[in-house]
Amino acid sequence: MILLHLLKESLYFAFNSLVVNKLRTFLSLLGITIGIFAIISVFTVIDSMENSIRDSIAKLGNNVVYVQKWPWAMGGNYPWWKYMNRPVPKKSEKDELLKRSNLARAGAFMISTSKNVQYKDNSADNVTIVCATHDYEDIWSFEVSQGRYFSLFESNKGKNKAVIGAVIAEKLFPDVDPIGKAIKIMGFKVDIIGVYKKEGSDPFGMSSDEQISIPINFAKNIFDIKNERLNPMIMVEAKAGISSNELIDELRGIMRSIRRIKPIEDDNFALNQSSLISQGFDSLFGVLDVAGIIIGGFSILVGGFGIANIMFVSVKEQTKLIGIQKALGAKSYFVLLQFLYESVILTLLGGLLGLLIIYIGTLIVSSAFDMDFDMTAGNIITGIMISVSIGIISGIVPAYKAAKLNPVEAIASA
Repeated sequence: MILLHLLKESLYFAFNSLVVNKLRTFLSLLGITIGIFAIISVFTVIDSMENSIRDSIAKLGNNVVYVQKWPWAMGGNYPWWKYMNRPVPKKSEKDELLKRSNLARAGAFMISTSKNVQYKDNSADNVTIVCATHDYEDIWSFEVSQGRYFSLFESNKGKNKAVIGAVIAEKLFPDVDPIGKAIKIMGFKVDIIGVYKKEGSDPFGMSSDEQISIPINFAKNIFDIKNERLNPMIMVEAKAGISSNELIDELRGIMRSIRRIKPIEDDNFALNQSSLISQGFDSLFGVLDVAGIIIGGFSILVGGFGIANIMFVSVKEQTKLIGIQKALGAKSYFVLLQFLYESVILTLLGGLLGLLIIYIGTLIVSSAFDMDFDMTAGNIITGIMISVSIGIISGIVPAYKAAKLNPVEAIASA
């Protein structure tokens, strides 16, 4: 009980000192507020970007292998002209891969391009047109909020059907139900049978919001599906319990057999997986985290020096009061706690104010740019811990100096 009473008295004196010196308190808060704002805002932006990018990478699938002409990560001494001479994947190769593979659960062939789309007087420019085989829905994760996806019959027979993104539906059909309506792609009439569920923006542009899907067998009427500019690819998903590396080893052997590549010859295809992208971003975010610590660290350091300076001034101003307290029996640790609390309360209030500003900023930015910027619990705890730590470090020397004052000399110095 005595200890709690001493703590209560120490806090009372600390708060009283802060209230009496409002201008000094405000200036002290400002330095820490800016410091916490700088370091936690950087962490918040980086974490939000990282989560967004990792969600996008997750769409690619952890156990999906992409057979393409170009690798996602180039390296080594492989000549660029050999990449140029590689053939693009074919739909027939997808069929043969699935026929021979023992480890593949599903596979799809797809191409993509950007075209303008029109419905009566409304139009949408540079819309991503995805043309894929029916198995595309077995590999790529998406939801249809209105209507339905293609039937197997519609896909195989190349019917002029389309599933459109939510943003495309808003642009072309602002006040009309799009299901059953016909749009035009390069002059070809396409009937809408479904609308994808809205996903929000995507850093890699893989959101279905501004995408239109049509069967690959219908796309043959519009595009040359063997054209390299349409980025033909084969997507193969591994069975449950099969790693992507195991699937890659099998697919490499099958593709070399399909293309009749001699043992001494290099592969003329690339087998890509999402881990290649993840590894690159792991390094990038590691560098950004260090940069954020350095940037915020300098701000915190400046704020900490400001707090220490203010605390020395506070000790000097209250020298007589300290002497009276000690003359009346106050212990040295009581005086130490009094000034240490004052320092910690200053930095904690400054830190909380900085966190509040960041929170308000995330709400404004998220609504303005249609992106999710969230303050995680980890960042909030980090901000509070940094604030308290800076308060202790900045206040310990002034508090110790106050605790060691001789009561007679302290009273006489006033």
